[in-house]
Amino acid sequence: MALTFTLDPAVTPALRDGVLDLWTDVSNAGGAVGFVPPVTREAVRPELVRHLAGMAEGRVRLLAGHDEDGRVAATAFFGVNTHRLMTHWVWLHTVMVHPRHQGRGYGRDLLAAAADAARRLDGVEAIRLTCRGGLGLERFYGSCGYKEVGRVPGAIRVAPGDDRDDVTMLQPLA
Repeated sequence: MALTFTLDPAVTPALRDGVLDLWTDVSNAGGAVGFVPPVTREAVRPELVRHLAGMAEGRVRLLAGHDEDGRVAATAFFGVNTHRLMTHWVWLHTVMVHPRHQGRGYGRDLLAAAADAARRLDGVEAIRLTCRGGLGLERFYGSCGYKEVGRVPGAIRVAPGDDRDDVTMLQPLA
């Protein structure tokens, strides 16, 4: 069964809690979404609040994927550039698919839905994202049309003695 994607869904308590649960579960499954397991909902909540504040201010947009039961199963947040020389591209942050749905192609579906949504944003010609090296994410994003355009060795410290590259990827939308 396919996910249903919505750009800029209404921020209801169910959506907020669903994204919080998703982020916590993805983090605890080892997903590279800003935390290292184990993590609690309370630890993730302030970062979600920052994303929600950005949405309220128009700097961030949410693409949410819901499963057949109506639960939040995937998300990607767009960071809108406000600098006049960079409004032709957007950032993609916090790209997540719930662990119970992984292996079904939903990650590819999420990225395709993100590209479709970005094409509908006024003047947007490309999507840029960063990912944590050492997990094979570059290969995955590459297989979805992204190209590696930069890498900062050791920029992400997962744990003492475990530094990972910060990899920048770009997908032109033309």
